[in-house]
Amino acid sequence: MIDLITLGQQAKAAKPFLAHAATKEKNDALRKMAQSLLDNKELILEANRQDTDAAAANGVAATMLDRLTLDSARIDAMAEGLTDIAVLADPVGLVNQMWTNEAGLRIGQQMVPLGVIGIIYESRPNVTSDAAGLCFKSGNVVILRGGKEAFHSNKAIVKALQDGLEGTNFPKEVIQFLEDTSRETARAFMQLNRYLDVLIPRGGANLIKTVVETATVPVIETGTGNCHVYVDASADLTMAKDIIVNAKTSRPSVCNAAETLLIHESVAAEYLPVIEAALTEWNVELRADEAAKNHLSNAVAATEEDWETEFLDYILAVKVVSSIDEAIQHINHYSTGHSEAIVTSNYAASQQFHKEVDAAAVYVNASTRFTDGFEFGFGAEIGISTQKLHARGPMGLPELTSTKYIIFGEGQIR
Repeated sequence: MIDLITLGQQAKAAKPFLAHAATKEKNDALRKMAQSLLDNKELILEANRQDTDAAAANGVAATMLDRLTLDSARIDAMAEGLTDIAVLADPVGLVNQMWTNEAGLRIGQQMVPLGVIGIIYESRPNVTSDAAGLCFKSGNVVILRGGKEAFHSNKAIVKALQDGLEGTNFPKEVIQFLEDTSRETARAFMQLNRYLDVLIPRGGANLIKTVVETATVPVIETGTGNCHVYVDASADLTMAKDIIVNAKTSRPSVCNAAETLLIHESVAAEYLPVIEAALTEWNVELRADEAAKNHLSNAVAATEEDWETEFLDYILAVKVVSSIDEAIQHINHYSTGHSEAIVTSNYAASQQFHKEVDAAAVYVNASTRFTDGFEFGFGAEIGISTQKLHARGPMGLPELTSTKYIIFGEGQIR
């Protein structure tokens, strides 16, 4: 097992190989890494079985087990993700703008890699290849620290990616894996300022909170999704039902799944029984306020904690509101700033919702499940940033770069 300082030193030494690489070199290497995932599929699946067997024995919830599980199709998708990244535009070296100042200097703003990125994440082993591919294409060395529940899967995936780099101009150390899953090493990783340029956490609320509060390395906060769907007085019932069912049930274990339904009091009596019947087919548990319970058959009473919780499960909090203003107030109080949606046929209401809701993604008449790099046309994503500095929303390749100024003179002095 390589110690943390050695990983940092190797990452720093590998930076120039990626930072100055030509786009074609990077794209060819990404395709080789994709092929290596396919060539090592059985080894990765066997490693994943070790993780899923252990998780099942420990009583891990079904939704979490789904996040952990790999199969042949998911590995194919991981490989396809790398080849998709290879065809995306390379942001590195792009000069966004140039101008001439009063002294006659030509000044440009150029996109450059962040440097060495540390990523701390949980459960989902496909994050390993997605994150590695995005960091690689954007010219960043990456050190990956996955959760212990996916240890064998992550290790096998990184080994396959490194094998894919054989015969290229890149050292395998441009993609590294921190094997020590102890809390002590995780804390040291979060404070590895000498070697890490930025740290990105991906996971549940507790992980992100720990990283934000512990890290001395600059952090890009991602992920936690306490997302709402508000059904306005003018909403179409069929549309509202379909959006809520999709936002809650299509994949409840992800950060863009809806956790709370807000509904206007004028349509609650008619709409809630229909919505409940549709959600019952998915065995969704409803936790409702008193006004909503009056129109539901099998809801339990909601607590204050339910309004604050990212369930990541077949659970939905339900609240009746008297106005769009009350809905927006509730959302801005409890939201994690991820994705929020209104269902309405009232243009003024849609514009008010867009204007006043404070979140990375705000939807009118669409499911929150679309907050995703692929769906937005960015290709793969490193995560969904819920903060406002450096990046916000789905983070693709441009968000993994910084800028520097390039200046051309003709002997000017000041």
